[in-house]
Amino acid sequence: MDMKPHHYAYEDFTVGLELPLGPKKVTAAEIIAFASEFDPQPFHLDEAVGKASILGGLAASGWHTVSMLMRMMCDAYITGSTSQGAPGVDFVKWKKPVLAGDTLTGRSKVLDRRLSRSKPNLGFITVHHELFNQNGESVCEVQHSAMFLLRDPQRQAEEAAR
Repeated sequence: MDMKPHHYAYEDFTVGLELPLGPKKVTAAEIIAFASEFDPQPFHLDEAVGKASILGGLAASGWHTVSMLMRMMCDAYITGSTSQGAPGVDFVKWKKPVLAGDTLTGRSKVLDRRLSRSKPNLGFITVHHELFNQNGESVCEVQHSAMFLLRDPQRQAEEAAR
């Protein structure tokens, strides 16, 4: 089994590429810890209040869900890549509550890519992410652009000149 991390550069992110995410088991303790620090709404802090709400149980903050997505992306491909961050987020959709005990999986799919006009060693990819719970239900969608350095900017420039 190859234990070396993949080293993704812009050239590796071809349109249509899908990268698996997770699994990630969501615990009550982490929901409460995140909510206590960043989103202290009662249904994120108390199981009984969560069950009485429209969420149906102790529910992760949407911001916690997006943070878990970010961690899954880092584990799957960003760590060890040429990532230079992201200029922003196109959209976030919280489609279903993420509850204590859920197990999340997902995928990142490359929708588009382009080279930077001003920085010849940089490319932008547009990525759509979707997370699912253990029942296969979509719980979150995010789409954004991300920036990655090219592995071989000289070769890319030569191909573009042809």
